[in-house]
Amino acid sequence: MLEAVLSLIVATGLLLGSPGPAPLALAATGATFGIRRGAPFLLGILLGLSVAIIGASAGLAALFSRFPELRLVCQLLGAAYIAFIAYKIASAPITSLDAAKQAPSFKDGFILNLLNPKAYAAFLAIFSQFLLPLENTALGYLATGVCALMVATLVDTLWLIFGGLLRPLFARPRAARIMRISFAIAMLLAVGYALLP
Repeated sequence: MLEAVLSLIVATGLLLGSPGPAPLALAATGATFGIRRGAPFLLGILLGLSVAIIGASAGLAALFSRFPELRLVCQLLGAAYIAFIAYKIASAPITSLDAAKQAPSFKDGFILNLLNPKAYAAFLAIFSQFLLPLENTALGYLATGVCALMVATLVDTLWLIFGGLLRPLFARPRAARIMRISFAIAMLLAVGYALLP
């Protein structure tokens, strides 16, 4: 059982910790607005991730295989919303650290991960490959989901802190603009990659 838990932790860390729309948005938010002001966004992302866990474990794959156009609609909605968050980060004021008043909110984080195709794909992979081997299957899904959410909480918090560590660089307007635009472009590339078949 310990080997299964360790495999789940490593797989979840790699799948959810790799630079994708949510981790990059967290890093950009931490760098632009600071860790404290980015915390509501982080909590929204984690709640959205919880919905993705429930959706994946409840058979979202079966729904998408029966109605493939629904998957495409969800992916396009997610891509559009991630592009909106990227724009919000790239266009934040650069005159000073205190001028950036509109940090992404709890709602922004929730919607971002609710519509994030990478989150659903990651959890479909996790539940199909790394389901904890408990006698009760429902309990196995629950334990796997809780473990994955704990790993995601750690990984996403680290991304926000990483961004916060970059915050002093944002005192220089030119560097701030370059980094914000770089984060926004990286988010758009990540979502574009996630949409590839």
